[in-house]
Amino acid sequence: MTIAGSDSGGGAGIQADLKTFGAMGVFGTCAITTITAQNTIGVNSVLETPTEMIEAQIDAIVSDIGADAVKTGMLSSSEIIRCVAERLGRHSLSPTVIDPVMVASTGFRLLRDDAVDAMRTVLIPMATVVTPNSREAAVLTEREMNTVDDLKTAARMLVDEMGAKNAVVKGGHLDGPATDVLYDGSDFTLFTSERFDTPNTHGTGCTLASAIAAGLAKGLDVPSAVQQAKDYVTEAIRTSFGVGQGHGPLNHFHELWEHRSD
Repeated sequence: MTIAGSDSGGGAGIQADLKTFGAMGVFGTCAITTITAQNTIGVNSVLETPTEMIEAQIDAIVSDIGADAVKTGMLSSSEIIRCVAERLGRHSLSPTVIDPVMVASTGFRLLRDDAVDAMRTVLIPMATVVTPNSREAAVLTEREMNTVDDLKTAARMLVDEMGAKNAVVKGGHLDGPATDVLYDGSDFTLFTSERFDTPNTHGTGCTLASAIAAGLAKGLDVPSAVQQAKDYVTEAIRTSFGVGQGHGPLNHFHELWEHRSD
């Protein structure tokens, strides 16, 4: 299940999550926390879902279909974060992949300033895996993120100080190869992939977190789920296509489309 915002442009949010779930062979459900009017150029408008409706969506899914893993995305306010955390605890939903979405790829702020502390103290402690990019990690840890060592420091803080079981700090915004750092409370594992010169990276964070959740739902351990997700996202970026005039989406169904007969 994904608990996240809706992207009318189809590149990020629950749209990216559900595409990823389907591509990775798991059945996806969703609870929509916000409705956004956006495209590849920017976010035009945001409408938050009332917390009563967020609760109702989660309850409806759990009471019938269930959830083998949960991924959270855009939770724009402290109230929504606390609502989602309460439902995760009430239903004992686990494993949980927490993507602390803060800013859209177009630069639009998706998390209120007063919600950062709730993210740190309420939701991250519930995370099986938390997946900030370097910019989000900088906000959460109040440290600069310029090197892989900085990513390691952030990952350690997210686990040892904030309570996540595992942290994947993504280095896609840093110079050099695209290196992500996993810390499990004891050891670091680095995942490095080729960097592609493309504007089509909208929804990358959503996709990685959803792919990790899909792997965990299928019984993979965390390092294996992260490696599978990293490989999937890398190929989705490599085969991305130009949709719209700005930051285009990934190709979530690259494996299917590359083998189709025309």
